[in-house]
Amino acid sequence: MSKPFYITTTLPYVNAEPHIGFAMEIIRADTIARWKRAQGYEVFFNTGTDEHGAKIFETAKKAGQETQAYVNEAAKKFQALIPLLNLSEPNFIRTTDAHHIKVAQEFWKICAKNGYIYKKPYKIKYCVGCELEKTDSELEDGKCPLHPTRAIEKIEEENYFFKFSEFQKPLLALYEKCPDFVIPDFRFNEIKAFVERGLEDFSISRLKEKMPWGIEVPDDSTQVAYVWFDALINYISAIGFPDDMGKFKKWQTESGGMVQYCGKDNLRQQSAMWQAMLMAANLPPSRQIVIDGFITGEGGVKMSKSLGNTVNPMEIVQEYGTDALRYFVTRELHPFEDSSFTTERFKDTYNANLANGLGNLVSRVMKMGEQNQVKSEKRKTKNEKEYERAIEKYDLKTAMDFVWEKIQTADKKIQETEPFKLVKTKPEKAKEIISELLSELSEIAKLLLPFLPETAEKILNLIKTGKAPDHPLFPRK
Repeated sequence: MSKPFYITTTLPYVNAEPHIGFAMEIIRADTIARWKRAQGYEVFFNTGTDEHGAKIFETAKKAGQETQAYVNEAAKKFQALIPLLNLSEPNFIRTTDAHHIKVAQEFWKICAKNGYIYKKPYKIKYCVGCELEKTDSELEDGKCPLHPTRAIEKIEEENYFFKFSEFQKPLLALYEKCPDFVIPDFRFNEIKAFVERGLEDFSISRLKEKMPWGIEVPDDSTQVAYVWFDALINYISAIGFPDDMGKFKKWQTESGGMVQYCGKDNLRQQSAMWQAMLMAANLPPSRQIVIDGFITGEGGVKMSKSLGNTVNPMEIVQEYGTDALRYFVTRELHPFEDSSFTTERFKDTYNANLANGLGNLVSRVMKMGEQNQVKSEKRKTKNEKEYERAIEKYDLKTAMDFVWEKIQTADKKIQETEPFKLVKTKPEKAKEIISELLSELSEIAKLLLPFLPETAEKILNLIKTGKAPDHPLFPRK
């Protein structure tokens, strides 16, 4: 019986078009999901859309649409990423789904029953862009550094609060027990320092008359749940809680807990707030949280929906193909730190490493194989420990670098042995070298299966049929 493995992305807000930052997150999660399936795991891969909150209510209002109609249209754009990015069997959850709404309300009731929810009046400074309360120390010149174009709102009302302050010791104990709970370690140090400084209770509802777009609070129709409280619950509503506890136990307990991919601006919500909420409901925590950096554009400026400088992944795929984007995300962007994206850099790396690199190698080796009627020699695939260790640590760039070293080694072998010339003087030796190259190409393709699945399958099919490609796998741009 295969062991379960549960991996999830965060759910992107649908207040803007899908952008490359989320494409990065979901491609990386899909690569891990594919890798785990290849290792014999049964995988539950979760993603979806976050559709409540002030930011979405505001965006729909500006667009002159009913909010539900707006999120219905927006969700379709994110669902379109599944075929566009060649994602493997993801579960797609929407926070406006009737089932999710029911689960969110049930989760609220459990936390309230356990004594972790109370009501009080309060005043805060609030960033609608982050959908988070902000302290003065978090602001720069009175503005949120992540959303500098937005005015900070001052909220004064009576809301429900979550007793976050009671979870300092349990969270620190969790972090002590799981030394790789957050990857990379410098982000783990950040969240530990945050919790060590002390935790403050946070508001988990809004007055419905001011902001009606949310899940109604159980037994209080005047309030709706705060978007973060609602959205985070998708991780368990997607796996059966509380109606199918057999399913929930399989994916949350037997799997050892979920693995979450998220951006560094989600660190507090995913690795502290959500874990405390799980504890409040007497549920097991996540297993690991993998943190991406930001993508920066021209001049090192962070790409964000708020600044309006994002790149649409659909445009990249239309020009270069799905695997070109998957390549760039998994090899050219740092797995944990900020990385730059410009169309010039994308084009340069595409031509150098895909068109002139992998694509050229496939064309040359397959052409020699077809012309000389040479087949790949049968040999057992090597146990590539360095490659495997890198993927298990979510360091996809190092794993891809390992594959590209093999590509470069095969290129060097062709240059040094020149089998295309040797066929005239020492045909048997030339055929031996070509057969070895075909075998090496097969190994490269198998290593690429989680990363560039479409390209890897094409290469393996070419080797199986013994035919050179009719067209370049990656035409020069």
